[in-house]
Amino acid sequence: MRIAQIAPLAESVPPKLYGGTERVVAWLIDELVELGHDVTLFASGDSKTRAKLVPVWPYAFRLSRQRTDPVAVQAVLLETMAARAKEFDVIHCHIDWLALPLLTRSGVPFLTTMHGRLDISGLPDVVRHFPEAPFVSISNNQRLPLPGAHWLGTVYHGLPSESLHPRFEPGSYLAFLGRLTKEKGPEDAMRIARDAGMPLRIAAKVPKGERSYFKEQLEPKIDGREVQLTGEVNDQTKEEFLANAAALLFPIDWPEPFGLVMIEAMACGTPVIAYRHGSVPEVIDEGVTGFVVDSEEEAVRAVRRLDEIDRSQVRACFERRFAASRMAREYVTLYEDLVRRRAHS
Repeated sequence: MRIAQIAPLAESVPPKLYGGTERVVAWLIDELVELGHDVTLFASGDSKTRAKLVPVWPYAFRLSRQRTDPVAVQAVLLETMAARAKEFDVIHCHIDWLALPLLTRSGVPFLTTMHGRLDISGLPDVVRHFPEAPFVSISNNQRLPLPGAHWLGTVYHGLPSESLHPRFEPGSYLAFLGRLTKEKGPEDAMRIARDAGMPLRIAAKVPKGERSYFKEQLEPKIDGREVQLTGEVNDQTKEEFLANAAALLFPIDWPEPFGLVMIEAMACGTPVIAYRHGSVPEVIDEGVTGFVVDSEEEAVRAVRRLDEIDRSQVRACFERRFAASRMAREYVTLYEDLVRRRAHS
């Protein structure tokens, strides 16, 4: 099957640092190529891929020192894609709504995976303009704000089984991994760790718009002993950080579409303690890969129950539910169905 993958241009594929969507796209491509498909990636020129790369723009513009107009870059992406659309059996977009006017008129089967939150004003109006455009959600909860969209199904993210390796000995600290924004719950994580009597290690980036929040609310509580800030981890240091943790704390206060860090922890054999928001109840198997809680008090009690979790079963559940090979097979099923429908239309 000739498959086009359309990636955002803000980050490379895979991303140099932060970038969940681009990382998932990279994993999906590797598995599709492994399955024998002919895959072409439309992405930034600094991407590294097993697919045929179409370098739409020389570099990913988020980390570039040059000022780049993202709208201009996206215009080039759409034109490049339009010029080559007929070369493919199916086009898979990861750029939200941007390509819909073009692809609905292309005559080529396509689908769009939505990677972000959808409870945003105005999106139902967009959906009404594209009633036949096919979408894929990354959790069932993610799609709830847009029941009128043409959902083909839900495909949970997956990561390569060999990318992170498990450790089955009990960890010595609680871990927090993610952006240091209020909705991610770093303050809750600090209180949970303190009340549970365990040290907390934070591996996170401070977004530019959140520096005042970090300075005022978080930095005074980071003492280097009970609460340590290790900075942003890369692919090499992430395994050590997660695998040596007793649990990952995920006390979010927003409708998380998926939560890639949860399955990264599971790949390391590390259980997850998370608030009941968004995708969390779909991703965590209660009492097997962690605990879903509704308050700080419940989270503290969950920390004290970690000895009930078999870390080898955490890893086994990851391999069964969240391996990249499973993700790729599910997408191929959707691709084939779209091509079949188009052939009979």
